[in-house]
Amino acid sequence: MTFDPAYIILTTASLASIYGLLAIGISIIWSSLGMINMAHGFTFAFAGYGAWIAAHTLSASAPAVLLAGIAAGALSGLAIAGVAFIPLYDKPNFPLRSLIATLGISLLGAQALLYVFGPRVKALPRIFGYGRFHLFGIAITADKLGTIICAPVVLLAVLIWARTSRRGLQIRAMMQNPEGAALVGVGLRSTALAVMALTGGLAGLAAVLLSQTYYVSPYSGLTPLLKGMIVALAGGLGSIPGALIAAVCIGFVETLTAVTLGGKFVLITQFLFIIVVLLIRPRGIAGMLEQTRE
Repeated sequence: MTFDPAYIILTTASLASIYGLLAIGISIIWSSLGMINMAHGFTFAFAGYGAWIAAHTLSASAPAVLLAGIAAGALSGLAIAGVAFIPLYDKPNFPLRSLIATLGISLLGAQALLYVFGPRVKALPRIFGYGRFHLFGIAITADKLGTIICAPVVLLAVLIWARTSRRGLQIRAMMQNPEGAALVGVGLRSTALAVMALTGGLAGLAAVLLSQTYYVSPYSGLTPLLKGMIVALAGGLGSIPGALIAAVCIGFVETLTAVTLGGKFVLITQFLFIIVVLLIRPRGIAGMLEQTRE
């Protein structure tokens, strides 16, 4: 592949938008609930199928498909909270119990999707069209432009909501000091449901955006889960600014590797990147890795 700086920039921005949605969700869940959600990949796949069903039964328009993906992701997040958080959060060794529970949900959920929809991949409609645009002399496809616009707009809306709404302030309090938030009357269960619905919706949006290029399958969430974990760890588990910075770095590493070495070396270079980052900054780029829950 020819080394094209414009291609590098645009592809990095597109990948960073998707990885950022996933990593921020993983970081919010960890910092507010103390849970590593291994079922985040299942939420991704479930939301993709939800968007596919909506596209074939309701409307193939961009708003309908995007809203269906977000709604399906939020529904999956609520279900995961009902199974892996609410019954377990006050039990001993909650982080380990929830890790095993969400891993089980991921495995069983993938098998359920395989049973219901079969092994054949599903293609979502090109909700942004097939056109190409020229921006400042740079050619960009409609799907990449849509991703680059949609993800930051939604993240900005979420950040504004988190800073201005009562529920958003409760989530921020849980992220900063869960014990203190509980002492001043923040409801743990209701806030956990809001957190899981919010992060599930972000994963659902990522599923629709990524499925503009790839396909929906029962196991389509495994690689995004891995990439989201890599970004969250590199940024510092629990840090939203760190996750955003790491998403850009990981997207750049992936794009540069694919252009220069080939796609088969992408995961290798990404793991090398996170190893170097954690050797230099053990807490991640801007995170709270050392502040583990008891």
